Amino acid sequence: MTPASTKSSGLKLAIDYGPLLTFFVVNSFGDRLRPLLIRLGMAPVTKNIFIATAAFMVAILVAIVVSRWKLGWVSAVLWFTGAVVGVFGAATLYFQDETFIKLKPTILYATFAVILLFGLATDRPLLKPLLGEVFPNLDAIGWRKLTRNWMLFFVGMAVLNEVMRRVLTSTDDWVTFKVFGVTGLTFAFALAQTPILLRHGPKDGAGQ
Repeated sequence: MTPASTKSSGLKLAIDYGPLLTFFVVNSFGDRLRPLLIRLGMAPVTKNIFIATAAFMVAILVAIVVSRWKLGWVSAVLWFTGAVVGVFGAATLYFQDETFIKLKPTILYATFAVILLFGLATDRPLLKPLLGEVFPNLDAIGWRKLTRNWMLFFVGMAVLNEVMRRVLTSTDDWVTFKVFGVTGLTFAFALAQTPILLRHGPKDGAGQ
């Protein structure tokens, strides 16, 4: 991997996970930010989650701008995530109800699952347009299996978020689960797809 590609990968990682980390950090230190917001003339905020939600919305917008500026494009996933965060974040702040931001992952994962299921039903694995540049030599069966597995993963994550937002009575605990638990599960699941990539990737001597 060249220094340029390493830099690009690091920037993409920051774009993908920077807003989520911002959400966690601001939620954790919202008590320290509240007096500053009041001095700036902003209405008093009663809960850290509302400050964190506003920061999350701003961070997503920054991620979109930086992606367009530095990478030259914005992924469909980032556009859609930004739209969902914008809608549910605005509802959270307007109604002063954290339920909306807690529902956001459920809606996001369920939508991804439906989109991937539609692709499978129409024999068009929709992961390929998103990840084709990353796995250019994956065969048709591999793309179908990968799409199926991620579809099932998103269904599971939507259900898991619904369970956790009800079981975890503390909003701080839910935020921790969302940032670290979900991220860890996603990385672990992605790693678990390695056998498919190896089995349905380039054969010996292919693509050389």
